[in-house]
Amino acid sequence: MNKPWFRVAIGLGSNLDNPAEQIKTAVQNLQALDSIRHVVLSDLWLSKPQGPQDQPDFVNAVCVCETCLTPAALLAALQTIEQDQGRIKQRHWGERLIDLDILLYANQLIEQPGLVVPHPCMTQRDFVLIPLAQVWPEDDLPNLGKLTELIANLDQSFILNQSSAETQLDTK
Repeated sequence: MNKPWFRVAIGLGSNLDNPAEQIKTAVQNLQALDSIRHVVLSDLWLSKPQGPQDQPDFVNAVCVCETCLTPAALLAALQTIEQDQGRIKQRHWGERLIDLDILLYANQLIEQPGLVVPHPCMTQRDFVLIPLAQVWPEDDLPNLGKLTELIANLDQSFILNQSSAETQLDTK
C-alpha cells in the first residue's frame, strides 16, 4: 500500500560549532531518511538571538520537503537528528547546536501534546518567515493568512544579513 506524501516546512537554526555546517549536516540527515524526499533549502540567514543576548548570533534556514511520516513521527525523526548531532538544550531560547521545528505540515492544523502546527511563534520571526517565503510555494498559510502580509507586518527584525554560505544541496 502506498503511503500519502505531504509537503512540510521545517525551520533550522544553530549558533554553536560552525552553525552553517550544523544546518548542512541536519539537511543531509533529513535527506538520508527514506521517509523524506524532494528537499529544498532556503538561503542561510544570520540573525541575532531572540532570547538571551549573551550568546552567539544564529544561522537560520527553512527547508521544504515531502514526507510520508505522520506529524508525530516526523517530530520524533527531527528530535533524533537533533540528538544525533549532539543537541543539548541549556536554557530557554538559548544557544543550540541544532534546532529543528515543524513549521507547516501540508495545510493541516495540529494541536497535540508537544506539537502545534503551524508553529505558534513563526508569525513574529522574520528569520523564519523570510526564508520560508523563498521555498514555500503558496502565499496562504493555514490559519495564519498571507505570508507576504505577515512579513510586511512584522514588528521587530532579528535578521542581521543573508549568509553567503552555500545553500544548494543535492536532493533526492
